[in-house]
Amino acid sequence: MVITEVRIKLCEENNERLLAFCSVTFDNAFVVRDLKIIEGTKGIFVAMPSRKLTDRCPRCVCKNHLRARFCNSCGCRLDDTRALRDSDGRAKLHADIAHPIHSGAREMVQNSVVKSYLEEKDRSRLPGYVCTYDEYDFDGDETPVSYGSVVNEMAGKAVRGHGPHAAPKGTHFHAAEAPAAKAHAADDFGVGIG
Repeated sequence: MVITEVRIKLCEENNERLLAFCSVTFDNAFVVRDLKIIEGTKGIFVAMPSRKLTDRCPRCVCKNHLRARFCNSCGCRLDDTRALRDSDGRAKLHADIAHPIHSGAREMVQNSVVKSYLEEKDRSRLPGYVCTYDEYDFDGDETPVSYGSVVNEMAGKAVRGHGPHAAPKGTHFHAAEAPAAKAHAADDFGVGIG
């Protein structure tokens, strides 16, 4: 597994612990988005994409976040100690959506992301800087330059990009020129109502 691209989106506020969001592309074929670059007490670290953990109200069975003190549906008071705790005694409030399995993979991702973050930070000081974080969609037959190498590795199976999908009927015309509008204008529907 090789990290082929890291894209960084710097955060605007300088006084926050959250420094940037990033996405990591593996082998020009798989993207993991919404990693967070955070300034911790021991330096910069990378937090994997995660979701808030929830549980259900004992009275009405409605889902609530683990920090909620009262049920969002029935207002019942919830137990403050219902969240699982880690070895340090802190409540486990989030679960990773995607994460490395072993420490070697974590270090590889961390080092690559921190290096890219520092480069992006330097680039952001230059005139004409443009963030490329959200530019993942390819139009028509455009594909990443190294995509051909990935196709060759797929046992000769041909994979090709396709063009954009057609717009729903009538949406790509001016209102009066739309086929649906012309058909309805011709049948005089509603004449004499009033």
